[in-house]
Amino acid sequence: MDAVRTSRTSGEEGGAGRPRLSVGFILADDFTLSAFSLFVDHLRLAADEGDRSRQILCRWVVMGSREEAVRASCGIAVARTSPFVDPRGFDYIVVVGGLLSAGAQVDAATIVYLEKAAAAGVTLVGVCTGSFVLARAGLMTGRRCCVSWYHRQDFLAAFPHHVPVADRLFVDEGDRITCSGGGGVSDLATLLVERHLGRAVAQKTRHVLLLDRPRAGSEAQPHPPVADTDGVRDERVRRALLLMEQNLADPLPVATIAEKLRLSTRQLERLFQAVMGERPGAFYRELRLRYARFLLETTDRTITDIALESGFADCAHFSRQFKALHGFTPTGSRGGRRPAADPTAQARLAGGRLFE
Repeated sequence: MDAVRTSRTSGEEGGAGRPRLSVGFILADDFTLSAFSLFVDHLRLAADEGDRSRQILCRWVVMGSREEAVRASCGIAVARTSPFVDPRGFDYIVVVGGLLSAGAQVDAATIVYLEKAAAAGVTLVGVCTGSFVLARAGLMTGRRCCVSWYHRQDFLAAFPHHVPVADRLFVDEGDRITCSGGGGVSDLATLLVERHLGRAVAQKTRHVLLLDRPRAGSEAQPHPPVADTDGVRDERVRRALLLMEQNLADPLPVATIAEKLRLSTRQLERLFQAVMGERPGAFYRELRLRYARFLLETTDRTITDIALESGFADCAHFSRQFKALHGFTPTGSRGGRRPAADPTAQARLAGGRLFE
């Protein structure tokens, strides 16, 4: 069945029989089912009155170069509804990524199609690790690329000449949109529905899905933190903490953090003092030292390695700072001459190392 032709004839609102929002999906091998289903359910609910799911205001097509269904990371397979068609018929082509492996996520024919779509000026969207697909195809050169905090190190290793954005939900650069995945896919889908169909339709869609307020793409990604930020309400401070957590081994100057947040160093100092009760430099150092204690108590790595991993180039300086904070030396941490470790604190500190 020609899914594109069928859905176009059902459209009533876009002029010349075309719906006002048209999306083509490309599913990578081992794609994340929740990212795809969240996105397509927003389109489904926005496309029709009530919950009838007719492709009237929106249409969506799952495309692929092969007839075989694509297997999601959870084991469920999704069949394509159309081969590749003229990309100019879509407002967006969304690449849904998933598990990262040694092999390619998509085949050569898919890359050629994405290049054709980019040349035609169609907006390409990468969700979850779909950003990896776009970057590998050379379609993100000179652009910011949003990735999950969980895959930040993977992205840096694969694309050392790109700078990943891992402190926000999604990044919209016009003809390229990249989304970190997870619940952020819902917020991105809401944005696109509102852009093409209006706020009322976007609100109705979220209400049916029992979702709270939509978040802006610039909001910080929730994640297991090294620091306890549950009570931190200021978005700028949360993003500063995220930048610190992502740069423990090679600490960023406070001035660089402020610049990334579009603040002056003095503004960040005042803000941090008001929210966290101390200056950002002091908090950053404590963060690294708490992480060092976690490594000492849970690994057999050398103290020198741990000092370097925690951003200290001088072991003597590291030992002095460690003792000043914890009350015992790094050697004492392993020799039983220190208070018992707090399991809750250990678990909290462990979460941040998912960056690796």
